[in-house]
Order: sequence, then structure tokens, then C-alpha cells
Amino acid sequence: MTTNPNERIACRIFSRASDASVAVAAEIADLIRSQAASGKNAVLGLVAGSSPVNVYTELVRLHQNGELSFANVVTFNSDEYHPMQPTELQSISRFMHEHLFDHVDIDPANVHIPDGTVAKEHSPTYCAHYEQLIRDAGGIDLQLLGINRAGHIGLNEPGSDRGSRTRLITLDQPTRTDAASDFFGAENVPRHAITMGVGTLLDARRVLLLAFGEGKADIVARTVEGYAGANVPSTFLQDHPSVEALLDDAAASRLTRVQSPWLLGEVAWDDITTRRAVIDLAEGVGKAILKLTDADYNEHGLQDLLAAHGSSYDINLRVFRNLQSTIIGWPGGKPEHRKRPGDRPGHRDDIFPKRVIVFSPHPDDDVISMGGTLIRLVDQGHDVHIAYQTSGNIAVFDEDALRFAEFVEDFCTEFGIQAGGLEAIAHHVDEFLRNKKSGQLDSEEVLRIKGLIRRGEARQGARCCGVPDANLHYLDLPFYQTGRITKRPLSDEDVGITVDLLRQIEPHQIYAAGDLSDPHGTHRTCLSAILQACVICQNDPWYEACAVWMYRGAWQEWAPHQIEMAVPLSPQEVARKRVAIFKHESQKDRALFPGSDLREFWQRAEARNADTARRYDELGLAEYAAIEGFVRWDGSTGIEL
Repeated sequence: MTTNPNERIACRIFSRASDASVAVAAEIADLIRSQAASGKNAVLGLVAGSSPVNVYTELVRLHQNGELSFANVVTFNSDEYHPMQPTELQSISRFMHEHLFDHVDIDPANVHIPDGTVAKEHSPTYCAHYEQLIRDAGGIDLQLLGINRAGHIGLNEPGSDRGSRTRLITLDQPTRTDAASDFFGAENVPRHAITMGVGTLLDARRVLLLAFGEGKADIVARTVEGYAGANVPSTFLQDHPSVEALLDDAAASRLTRVQSPWLLGEVAWDDITTRRAVIDLAEGVGKAILKLTDADYNEHGLQDLLAAHGSSYDINLRVFRNLQSTIIGWPGGKPEHRKRPGDRPGHRDDIFPKRVIVFSPHPDDDVISMGGTLIRLVDQGHDVHIAYQTSGNIAVFDEDALRFAEFVEDFCTEFGIQAGGLEAIAHHVDEFLRNKKSGQLDSEEVLRIKGLIRRGEARQGARCCGVPDANLHYLDLPFYQTGRITKRPLSDEDVGITVDLLRQIEPHQIYAAGDLSDPHGTHRTCLSAILQACVICQNDPWYEACAVWMYRGAWQEWAPHQIEMAVPLSPQEVARKRVAIFKHESQKDRALFPGSDLREFWQRAEARNADTARRYDELGLAEYAAIEGFVRWDGSTGIEL
């Protein structure tokens, strides 16, 4: 917990999100036990979503191990979509039962979830009744909350008053866009919801706010350090007498104590902190690094840095040279005949060409996020492999699958091919998709066709980069094969498949997606599979010569102070990368799950790569068309395994 005066909400920061979840589950369990010992009920306010899932998993574990009973627990969920049947895939009711209630000994009569089937005209009466049920239970002892990028608590949209109570609300477009992943498209997201009001939530005696991942960093900083107001409902939590935010390192990254700790007091001026401070200073005053003066340092809270390391010139030069050393035109190293005196040695420059594996969580992440580097590695003579970790089949529009099914039927008819089994599958797909209901899970046949569409696009994209078909590996990790947004936990089988590939290729370089703001969580799970596999392989003879690099691009980008390898791209390489991305036609024009950034993926990637190049240029480095940035994983990086 912090006493930082900038933070208007107490914060606990954990290196791993799972540790935060265990801490929350422990507090809930202690409350349940203490209330039971006093002969009282524990009244919990609960929420759905990705943030509390591991909390519920830990509570279920405690119950199944005989360490916790829910016999004295009463629950009230904060919201439900409207209209929504409780058995629908996207309902909060179904989520809560699948993740918690069906696995513990809670009395069903003690479970309260807003009714998404109540008629609109009856909603005021119903919502008043829900408020009365909370009062009759003695009020909420502990309210669990998540947060979205607009600062929702519950489903209270910006503009919600501090004293608002349970009511039917209309969801804003950003909220519906954020929920698109769960509903297989934003057009399927309900326009309304029933939610506890801000005032209802603040009535709880204790509030725990969970936020994980860099995608939450901006809104966490605004909630914790900004001023309270209705435009960001989560800021009203600052008024609560017993509220605490539990964050992982990524979600806390924009807090002042993490981003600019030198503004709060003395810090240890190591190389990393110095680099970040100087780059932040240069960008803040709009100067190249080598143009910073003693006055710039003194006027922006960096007097201690000057005192610790001497003149601004010496500090500037050290940081500039460090940043300059990250620019590498040969990401896999140079052959002997291209090496020149004064070249900066890379990792294992004695090995050329290198065997390289690029892991792609979805079938297009490779070309979107590091397509330029991929092209460069192939062109420079390395043995490049691409491993597609999942099929990506849930991200294909039904009409694309229908078009392929109709092609098969027409092909057989046109050429007089008697392919009964093939035609039967095509006919099933055609009939299924034409009669498919909103939110309905795809059949196995439809999922396989959608997977083949993504596989074919991946093959074409890889060919644009020069990677031969024989070097493409379709892993189809089991955790993903659910046919729905919610995936299974990562298993030993997923990690084992990854280990087998690593030991087959014995790579000198591994590239993995560190884009952890992916709203579906697939990137995080896929990265965990790779890093766990690396830990297993770390004593293999080949691993000593292996470097693991993490890329970004589809959802976020590394900041200059984080980048350890910056690969500059020429305008021609940017154009080739764009063509490779365009081969993923099912994701072109409009992706099924775009997240909060509505630009096409090629536009996001080009903008982020160009912005990285611009920032390097403005810091005083050479001017490039684009830069793809990478961070090396050495086993100590704060990534959850």
C-alpha cells in the first residue's frame, strides 16, 4: 500500500496478476469465515469480466480443498445486459454460474443477478426492488469491481451521477465496441443494461478494484490520481473510506510513482531509470537528447540526477549512445564478409545464418507486428520459421465462411465432381450459417472451414515475406479450441507442443508477441506457453545460443526507453509489409474483433512503426520511415508464466 500524496486511492501493485487475484480471494475468504464465526452472512458484490476470473478460480479451489464454505454467503452482481436470457452465452448469469456458483455450496436463493428479461416498462419497479434486496441483506460488506477504458464501474457510463442507483441504462458505443469480442461483433451487443448505480456501489463497506494489463494503465492513472467527476465514474471511488486498487505492474505503469518516481523523492539512478528520465525530459521539452541543458534538468525535477552523475552533457551522451546502440539493421547478425571494424556485436554473432522461429498468436500477428523484420531476416539469409499458435477461427465473419462453402458446391457442380462427402459438408455449412442465431456457437464443420480460411491467408502472407511453406507450423494449441471467446486455461499439453517444436528447430532466435493489451487474452496465454517452454528447454545444449525477443504492434508499441533492438524499415519494406498484411483478407476492411482501436490492423501497425521512427528522430537519432521495436526476455522480465 502507498502513502503517495498523488494517489487518491490506496494501491497495491503486484508483479503478477495472479498474485493480486490470490490476495483478493484471501480477503474475501477471511471475510466469509469471520462472518460465519459471528453467525452472520457475508454479503458480496460481484462482477463478471476477465479481471475477477482468477479470483473466482482461487475461491473455488479453497472450497474444493475444504478450506471455505459459501453456506453463509449472499451475493449481488452489479449488472446484466438487457435484453438477455440467463442461459445465453454472453449473460452475466451464465458467466457467474460457470466460474463460481456451480462449483461451491452457496444457496441458490442467496444469489442475486439483475434480470435481463424484465420488460423495460417494469424496470424502474424491478430496480427499486433490487435496491431493497440489498438493504434487506444488511448492505454489501465487500464490493469487487473491474474497470474499463472509459472508467466504468458496474456499467455506469460517463455522466453517471455519484448518487445514481440501480437502473436501466443505454450503453455508449465505446462500451459496445469493447464488448464486441464476447458477442461475435459489435452489432450483436445489446443496447441496454441494468446496473447498480455509482451510489449503490459506494454504499459497500469495502471496495476492491481490480485492473490488469497495460490496456488499463491510462484509466488507472486517471482514476487514482485525477480529479473526481462524472465524466469518469471510477474517480468517485476516491470518496470511499475503504477502497483499494489491486494492480499488476502493467496496469500501474502510468502511475507517477512508476512512470516518474523522481518527482516524488529520491530514487536509485540506475541505467534504466536514468534512460527513462532523460528520454521523458527530452520529449517533454521538445529537444533532442544532446541538446538538453543543466537548466532543463533542474527545472523539471531532475536535480538529483545531475548531482549523482555530473553534467547534463555526460548524461546526455551516455543515454544517446545507449539509444543509438539499439538501432540494428541486421537483426539476425551479419555474415563475416559484411562485418566492419567498429560494428556493435550482437548476440552470438559467430553464428550465421541463424535458425529463427517467429511465434504468431493469431495467424496474422507475425506480419502485422514484425512483418518488416521478418522480411529482413529472410532477405539476409536466415532460416526463418513461423509458428501459428492458434487457428484464429472465431475471428472470421460468417459470410466469408458461407462464400467458401458456396464455392465448394459450385466447384463440384461446375466440374461434375461426385464428391458426396465434400458437398455434404458444404451444404451443412450453408444451412447452418443461414439459420444461425445471434451469439450461437459455430458447429465443428464451420469452425474448421474458418480455420482453413485463416490458414490459407497465413500461408499467403508468409510467402510475401519469402518464408517457404515447409517452414510454416500450425500448432493449433488446445487451450484455444473452444469455439468461443472464453478459452481454457493453458495446459501442459499446450506447453508440450511448444517444447516439441523448439527442440525440433533448435532456434538461435525466438520472436514472441509481447502485445499484452490484446483484449481477448490470447496473446498473454500464447506468450506464457512460449516462456514456460523456454524454461523447460533452458538446459538443452542449443538454448545457450538462443535469444528470445518480444515484439508488439497490433495493440500497442514499446516505448523508446524500453526498446533494446530497433529495426529500421525502408519505405519499400513498409510497402512489402502492407502487402503481406493485406493477404489476410478476412481481417481486411473490418476485423470481427477490432478492440477499442477501430483502425484496420495495417493502419495501426504503420502508424505505430512510423511514430517510433518519429520519436527516435526527435530524440536526435537518424530519421527512418518506420521502426519495429523489440525487447529481449532474459527470464527476469515481469511476464506472468
